[in-house]
Amino acid sequence: MSNDKDFLGKEPVNKLILKLALPTVTAQIINMLYNIVDRIYIGHIPDIGAMALTGVGVCMPLIMIVTAFSALVGYGGAPRASIYMGRNDYVSAEKTLGNCFVVQIIISILLTAALLIWNRDFLMAFGASENTIEYGVSYMNIYAMGTIFVQLTLGMNAFITAQGFAKTGMLSVLIGAVSNIILDPIFIFGLNMGVAGAALATIISQAISCVWVLAFLFGKKTFLRIKKEYLKLEKNIILPSLALGLSTFIMQASESVISICFNSSLLKYGGDIAVGAMTILTSVMQFAMLPLQGLGQGAQPITSYNYGLKNPERVKSAFKLLLKYSLCYSIVLWILVMLFPQAFAAMFTSDAQLLEFTGTALRIYMACLFLFGIQVACQMTFTSLGYAKESIIVAVMRKFILLIPLIYIMPLILTGDKTTAVYMAEPIADFLAVSFTTVLFTFRFKKALREISKEN
Repeated sequence: MSNDKDFLGKEPVNKLILKLALPTVTAQIINMLYNIVDRIYIGHIPDIGAMALTGVGVCMPLIMIVTAFSALVGYGGAPRASIYMGRNDYVSAEKTLGNCFVVQIIISILLTAALLIWNRDFLMAFGASENTIEYGVSYMNIYAMGTIFVQLTLGMNAFITAQGFAKTGMLSVLIGAVSNIILDPIFIFGLNMGVAGAALATIISQAISCVWVLAFLFGKKTFLRIKKEYLKLEKNIILPSLALGLSTFIMQASESVISICFNSSLLKYGGDIAVGAMTILTSVMQFAMLPLQGLGQGAQPITSYNYGLKNPERVKSAFKLLLKYSLCYSIVLWILVMLFPQAFAAMFTSDAQLLEFTGTALRIYMACLFLFGIQVACQMTFTSLGYAKESIIVAVMRKFILLIPLIYIMPLILTGDKTTAVYMAEPIADFLAVSFTTVLFTFRFKKALREISKEN
């Protein structure tokens, strides 16, 4: 990576987006392995695999909330730091980094306490049954102890990527993921720890990543450094950062709320097997969402920096390339899921009944996956421009206004298979949300480009 601090404003956009997006996409794919490798191993534990997978699947809403809080701080502060860098205001950029670091530590302490005290109550409310609750509690009791590592690794890594150190950001995730892949079979099967072993492997791996991230941000190679004098919280620094991160927080935390709604509704109509299938569906959905978010993160420093620099042509070019790459990816993945649904399901289970059930459900649940490239590209660009309000609106529209009501409405409308009706809520909500986002983004993006053209 160039040592020139202005390389984000000078190098060709198509070259930059490939240079930055390839490592961030790779990091998200590796991060996806972090999230799903436990489930792959757990689903293949002899005799108890299907039930253990369902129990750990019910933990996903809690894990999503933990990662959402890291996004609230990191994905809100990092674009603002990039914009300050574009304005050559490195003091404000480092204040943003320092304030976000402190807030993440505070949030980690609060989350750890909540998870240790109330995890059984949460899991029962989130769709666990008497058959699966002990697997969920066993996993969460250990995972909760590593909350601070998850928070700091994901949240602070956003500041590494935002400066253009995409390869370093990728290595942050790679180190932890490789550790997790190595430790999982040792703890789960070798030491016969089962579900608890999967959780222990995860938090040790996150701790290793956390040390790497903090060593870089306290070190000499970074443009923005965590400094003692900027650790005092300032209202005008931290509040706008949290406001901007709120849309990504809603997007990720709402996955938790939606998972709860899906699980409770599916438990009612389809029992444990339908909830187990939902664990696999959300895991496969990560094949779509995480690489798309990686593309958005790769484009973010370019968009934010050049928006701060008031260069509309480079901002427009960055968005067009982001949209093109995002659409290509979502369409290719959609084709693969439609053609080979059982191949995706087989990654997570060898149980014949669950495999057959999930193969059918995948085609329904991911029917509008090909449109996801548009949704994510627009939403990530809103965040990159610092448009907190618009970013929150599109996040709330898709999840809360459309999807959650549809989860409960669809079984009432369709008279046939109620379980299928619940799964159909997802593609219908996706289609309506993308239509709304496209219209809002078109008007707001054109206005943003006009504004910086006039200022320039």
